[in-house]
Amino acid sequence: MVGACTAHPEAEADQAVLPPGSVLAPNPTGRRGPRTQPPLRRGPAGPARGSQGDREPLYRECLGRCERQNCSGAALRHFRARQPLYMGLTGWTCRDDCKYECMWLTVRLYVQGGHRVPQFHGKWPFSRFLFFQEPASAFASFLNGLASFVMLLRYKAAVPPGLPHVSLNAWFWSTVFHTRDTAVTEKLDYFCASAVILHSVYLCCVRTLGLQRPALISIFRAFLLLFLACHISYLTLVRFDYGYNMAANAAIGLLNLAWWLRWCLRNRPRLPHVWKCAAVVLLLQALALLELLDFPPLFWVLDAHALWHIGTIPLNVLFYSFLVDDSLYLLKANSDLFKAD
Repeated sequence: MVGACTAHPEAEADQAVLPPGSVLAPNPTGRRGPRTQPPLRRGPAGPARGSQGDREPLYRECLGRCERQNCSGAALRHFRARQPLYMGLTGWTCRDDCKYECMWLTVRLYVQGGHRVPQFHGKWPFSRFLFFQEPASAFASFLNGLASFVMLLRYKAAVPPGLPHVSLNAWFWSTVFHTRDTAVTEKLDYFCASAVILHSVYLCCVRTLGLQRPALISIFRAFLLLFLACHISYLTLVRFDYGYNMAANAAIGLLNLAWWLRWCLRNRPRLPHVWKCAAVVLLLQALALLELLDFPPLFWVLDAHALWHIGTIPLNVLFYSFLVDDSLYLLKANSDLFKAD
């Protein structure tokens, strides 16, 4: 662990004094043991927000002590002097390191006591690699972006008009978010993901309704842009509602799935390449089910979300392959039509 604020977390785990209200506090028999349902603890200011781990009094006490000892005055200057340059450049602060060390102290005590691994601030504990907060998801997002970039270059080489870089932009911000989780990078990741789904719906509209109806396409594009603007405005200016964001993206994703599949089935006899599109939309929905497998990260690195990102890497290649085949088919069809005229 780089840039740790706590000098010896392993020793501290063995010597930790458990505060009142901790799930890990000794039970009436004098032994630490798992409870079937840890109680929801409340702080002085009302209901505590967050997850089981960051509501744990042991974690909060450790965090407060670490910040007092390391994050002010001469101790803070010492921390900054020994912090690796790449950690400082990516925004890791003394408080962030305290959170990281106290998170692992709490996890170790939970595991030693036979408790289930807790989440912290809505996320599982991940082992940090260099400045990467979620190494597997960040690397998988990078590979998705790389696949999109390579296939976009191939598409541009084969089809003159080219495509917008919506997907590439989304994978860039996904990589940034999984490298460094902040309020800003989280919003950019979520908003760009919504833009990708809406762009897929737009592509489906253009392909199914045809370019012979430009006015209708323009109205639908304006509607999608308005929806995206309202979606982002609500989440930014009113409330960042995770439940609403998930429901909205799921609804748009199902519309995208149904629309593309209907078009694929209707055109399967005359367009042999539509199987690629059908495979992509079906596999994307299947991979999304991985998000339901909410389990602690394997080796503290690989969780269900990372597996989802890994699974989508080949789908980028397959979908761009479909776009190339379909665009070349449309160009040939238009060329034949002009020759007939």
